[in-house]
Amino acid sequence: MKQQPLAFRMRPRTIDEIVGQTHLVGKDKIIARMVKAKQLSSMILYGPPGIGKTSIASAIAGSTQYAFRMLNAVTNNKKDMEIVVEEAKMSGKVILLLDEVHRLDKAKQDFLLPYLESGMIILIGATTSNPYHAINPAIRSRCQIFELFPLTTAEIKQALERALQDEDRGLGTYPIQIEEQAFKHFAQASNGDVRSALNALELAVISTDPNDEGIIHIHVDIAEECLQKKSLVHDKDGDAHYDVLSAFQKSIRGSDVNASLHYLGRLIEAGDLPSISRRLLVIAYEDIGLASPQAGARTLAAIQTAEKIGFPEARIPLANAVIELALSPKSNSAITAIDEALKDIRAGKSGEVPLHLKDAHYKGAKNLGRGQEYKYPHNYESGWVLQQYLPDTIKNKTYFNPKKTGKFEQALASVYEKILKNQ
Repeated sequence: MKQQPLAFRMRPRTIDEIVGQTHLVGKDKIIARMVKAKQLSSMILYGPPGIGKTSIASAIAGSTQYAFRMLNAVTNNKKDMEIVVEEAKMSGKVILLLDEVHRLDKAKQDFLLPYLESGMIILIGATTSNPYHAINPAIRSRCQIFELFPLTTAEIKQALERALQDEDRGLGTYPIQIEEQAFKHFAQASNGDVRSALNALELAVISTDPNDEGIIHIHVDIAEECLQKKSLVHDKDGDAHYDVLSAFQKSIRGSDVNASLHYLGRLIEAGDLPSISRRLLVIAYEDIGLASPQAGARTLAAIQTAEKIGFPEARIPLANAVIELALSPKSNSAITAIDEALKDIRAGKSGEVPLHLKDAHYKGAKNLGRGQEYKYPHNYESGWVLQQYLPDTIKNKTYFNPKKTGKFEQALASVYEKILKNQ
């Protein structure tokens, strides 16, 4: 048995071997262009764990033949960084993958900055935090920032198939027979985390005794045990998981609290907290919306609590959120309004910003005879003032049509109606 985990062994050696993240490493995309031109710049890669941040860094190094070193901003000290810099001075350039780059303290940062400026160190910072909030501006301004996304089920299947076939680094030498439902479970229940999927697959293979014919047979119960997530019953196309998510949202939208709790229970049983969290936040703003604006904040608080305490206790704040959302008044006026606005913009219905709204006419400045003067709303007792805001081509367009299912939106509608009457 090989010593390193399967996910480590199957790490891509060149960018052509990277699975997923095609918006960055696909043909003619930004990182692929950098590698092809051998014109690398420092970058920050951010996104959830297990989606390829380290893989992209090592693949870049493998594709360019530059030296590649890995450090952690927390556990490695300044002396470790000095060793990398000395190597860069000798070889001319080193790619440094710095994990948890958002935790880089000022002393380490000040040490690295001159070498980033000179290009001697190509920094690839990896973080799960939003770099625009978590990373020091001095580092951020010297790096390009790229967001990575969880892999799709199809992409994880591709990675699993490659591992099953590779005889050198993967599991190709094992006599494996894996059921289709078990294979789908590894790909779907890992929630876009390819590292988790690969390592669970390896555990299943090496911990399962061969049958009388010497075949290692992996069925769905083994997949569930090794991934520690239950499998929902999948239909022939593997879409049942998404059917449950769809039914979950539609039950809340339809105010059926019992059905909502039933589908929540199925998702909890599958251990799919990321999908539950994302769907609840979408529901809070898409389906409840302005009818109960505080539902969004309370839903986020429930999700954050669930993530902190984990299952099984996470079911409690999630149930609180689901019950509130199911029984809240509903309004889709906000999503309908922005979608209508986007529809016009994408159809080319934009037009030029009216002259009196352009930056030079801020706060009532005269516009040198080129049209009307900008009226500053704060100079009026009502706090609003009638003047043309939309471009001439769509000046009479209406996007927002409020509903009156909740007190907050009723109040907004009252103000809106008053403004419209005075036009």
